[in-house]
Amino acid sequence: MSSAPTLTANLTPANALDSLPLHAPAVVQQIIAPAAMPDWASWLAEIGFLPGESVRVIARGAMGGDPLVVRIGDSTFALRKAEAACVQVQRATDDMVRS
Repeated sequence: MSSAPTLTANLTPANALDSLPLHAPAVVQQIIAPAAMPDWASWLAEIGFLPGESVRVIARGAMGGDPLVVRIGDSTFALRKAEAACVQVQRATDDMVRS
């Protein structure tokens, strides 16, 4: 069985977090770490990137958009684009995302 959330209304297909527009509400679906960096999946889970958690990109670095400032739940992190690309999300409306 999957631990992915059962929310379906008002969701778009899964996208990588690094491609999410600024301030767009989304829900984490899964983490897909690159083969060369398998430890990224557990590290991202440890800091709160778990299926069902609300997430949004709140800022991008000036030069090339790296790093991204990401809000997950009540925490804020700076992630490199490569790390954020591991986080698969679905965009959602504000009323569907936990604050």
